[in-house]
Amino acid sequence: MKSVVVEFPTPDATPVSNRNEKKEISLINKIKLMSQKPISIRPFIGSFDFELSRNFYRDFGMQEIVLSDNMSLFTMGAVGFYLQKAYVKDWVDNTMVFLEVPDVQEFWETVSELGLQEKYSTVKIIPIRNLDWGSEFFVHDPAGVLWHIGAFNKTV
Repeated sequence: MKSVVVEFPTPDATPVSNRNEKKEISLINKIKLMSQKPISIRPFIGSFDFELSRNFYRDFGMQEIVLSDNMSLFTMGAVGFYLQKAYVKDWVDNTMVFLEVPDVQEFWETVSELGLQEKYSTVKIIPIRNLDWGSEFFVHDPAGVLWHIGAFNKTV
């Protein structure tokens, strides 16, 4: 008995053989992307009062690189973010950033000594919480952006 191969069209009318070729190309592209070594990831953060937020982040110990009248890059070591002179309440109110540090207790003590809550009326600093995965404390910036500052438990 002679076997017959029947190809049924896909919903987009692409023959099955072409679909397999596309899958192979897609897999090759995914492998290429996975072999890339990204240099950094930098979120864009909004501000209600751009100058106030700039002052806050400088007081927080970050270095500022002014990029334009409405955007600055703030860095701390190898990490950074873009602060924008832009405010959309729903966006800013839902922005959270996790800053991983090697020693949460030391970072907490340093931040606590900066007097940020006294200098900036809308800034909130919430003490360290120890959780199953590690520990963290929180800082709300002048616009309400929530920073999680923490460290993960070391695994053996």
